[in-house]
Amino acid sequence: MFPPQDTSIEIKKIFEDNQINDLKRFMKKRECLNKTNNIFIYLFHFVQSLGIFVTMVAAGYNLQHLVWFGVALNSLATLIHVYEKTNDATLKRLLNQIKNIKEGTYVDEDALIEVEKEENVVKNGGEHNNNTNNSTKANSNVNESNATNTTNAISTMVFQNPMNEHKNP
Repeated sequence: MFPPQDTSIEIKKIFEDNQINDLKRFMKKRECLNKTNNIFIYLFHFVQSLGIFVTMVAAGYNLQHLVWFGVALNSLATLIHVYEKTNDATLKRLLNQIKNIKEGTYVDEDALIEVEKEENVVKNGGEHNNNTNNSTKANSNVNESNATNTTNAISTMVFQNPMNEHKNP
């Protein structure tokens, strides 16, 4: 066995090595996420612009199938934007962890907290907190309402196109 003083030195060294390894890992993740986000940002704008252009041209020429292709492109752009925002949130969390390491207030509990949450869900038979379920249901209703409103607006634009009113029968 180690004497008490050697044990505390060894424990301190282990924690310091852990912080250094975490710092290196966080820096690599941030670099990767930054590169990915740059690609997502440009890809989002390109796909969204293409979707708007296709939808606009198709609506002008009353090409309903092409309108839906434009809508699909806009949906893809929205999905890309969601991934970009998710990466952005992860980048902010990693930056906070890096700041905590720099300030000496770093506590390596992020993954542990997530594992504990999952274990509690399994132990409770998949039951979550009622407040979480209620807010999730409310968010789901809002998202469904927004999707319905968007679909209705697009349908109105396509099927009640003012360009069609000026055509002679």
